[in-house]
Amino acid sequence: MIKGYIDPNFSNVGSLFEKLIPSNGNGGAALCVYHCGKPVVDIWGGTKNELGECWEEDTLALSFSTTKGIASTLLHILADRGLIKYDVPIATYWHEFGQAGKHDITVRHLLCHESGMYDIHRLLDHSSQLNSWDTVINKIEKSKASHRPGLVNGYHALTYGYLIGELVSRVTGKPFAQVLKEELADPLGLDGMFVGLPDDELHRRSTLISHQVPDAASPGKPKSLQSFILKQVIAGAIRLSGANPNNIRAGLLPRGMSAFDFNSKETVQSCIPSMNGMFTARSLAAVYNMLANQGEGNGQKILSGATIREASTIQNMRRDKVVPIPMRWRLGYHRVFTTGPKTPHAFGHFGYGGSGAWCDPSRQLSVAMTLNSGIGTPFGDSRLARVNGVVIRSAEKLAENRGAVLGYN
Repeated sequence: MIKGYIDPNFSNVGSLFEKLIPSNGNGGAALCVYHCGKPVVDIWGGTKNELGECWEEDTLALSFSTTKGIASTLLHILADRGLIKYDVPIATYWHEFGQAGKHDITVRHLLCHESGMYDIHRLLDHSSQLNSWDTVINKIEKSKASHRPGLVNGYHALTYGYLIGELVSRVTGKPFAQVLKEELADPLGLDGMFVGLPDDELHRRSTLISHQVPDAASPGKPKSLQSFILKQVIAGAIRLSGANPNNIRAGLLPRGMSAFDFNSKETVQSCIPSMNGMFTARSLAAVYNMLANQGEGNGQKILSGATIREASTIQNMRRDKVVPIPMRWRLGYHRVFTTGPKTPHAFGHFGYGGSGAWCDPSRQLSVAMTLNSGIGTPFGDSRLARVNGVVIRSAEKLAENRGAVLGYN
């Protein structure tokens, strides 16, 4: 059973969403859709943990790479104020980054995954270091890029958040989490947007459900949720189009990743702007609604239309080295996957496990989904793509009906 609000014109969206909630009670989700600046879908259902507790209106969910879109938006706010320029070397703002021949890597190179700084396997000694900001930053500063900037694009699956996060901190003089609160969460009046969950918000979080992990007693099967995620990431990336396993390992898999605990309090409370954002779908949709509406949200001007247009302009069309399909990278966002309708003007960021958030300014749409059960590729599975298709068709049908009523047809 799902709860919340659905505009009658988007009833098909609710019907599909209800089918996506695990029927056995092992997992839940939330979905929020804005159309023409107003929420038309705000629903949730299922369970938020293995104890079977119900997913609530304010439940937060670990959203993996969906976090990157929020980190990118935060950087664009600073660029909009002139604090950061896209075509200026990163070392201009973060002097230590210029070591080991990285002095000519620009902010734009980073935002469209052309900086060559994706090799997390070489960078870290063990995945446990992901929870230590200072350790990762120190290693980034001393490391070499995998290729000349701008030569190719390779998805910075884990390094991206540290790179963007440190840039944000350098130009503001504040921790990333504080800037996120002051520049996005508070101005937009968001009910749940955290990268590093505070103690007083821990009670709201959902945990990743491991019901889809095969029986550990079966020979050759993974014995933990982490091992299962690891194998699925590899398999999913290879399925995309025959990815090179060495590039997958470099971009996605630090040593010891099979032992990394995504549900641990330490991980949830660390600052990892690549993958550990804890969000409500409502908050994600509100951010992308702002991006779809010329930077206006909650009665405030957050970004200029000019900056949004530049941020959403396609920067490259090449196959990606790490996830080898053309992601059509914008500045921190990628193409939007859907079933059926084309989305040439849409942009956003999806995450492993099925979460995602995006907008289409041409359709005045924004969509976000959070959940706690799922497998698939580094950019989710088919569930969000199916939802996207139904949302777009509902919006287009509504626009056609309104045109007929007004005598346009």
